[in-house]
Amino acid sequence: MALILIVDDSPTEVYQMQRALERHGFQTAVANDGAEGIRLAHEMHPDLILMDIVMPGVDGFRATRTLTNDPDTRAIPVIMVSSKSQETDRIWGMRQGAVDYLVKPVSATTLLEKTQAALAG
Repeated sequence: MALILIVDDSPTEVYQMQRALERHGFQTAVANDGAEGIRLAHEMHPDLILMDIVMPGVDGFRATRTLTNDPDTRAIPVIMVSSKSQETDRIWGMRQGAVDYLVKPVSATTLLEKTQAALAG
């Protein structure tokens, strides 16, 4: 089954996403900030990345831009998952290379639907 990298500094959010994904057969890995997410993306080559925006150090916008501009990681789809709910945030996230943008809290059903859609291409 697909490997999903969750990049989020909130243990509660990580737990909820991991639980929903793993119950449906997905494997998960976790990074606590954007820099670690970039490093793990290069090491693990996950099938999908779920990226928070507001994190210490490298934020999700910058991490997504870095990943989508790198030939080694550009094929990995990124879904931004953030509490930032403004339309300008969604547009900016998509401009950084994200394939989708979800606003927290995200239901397990929506998370799974969007994950499967991104993996399907």
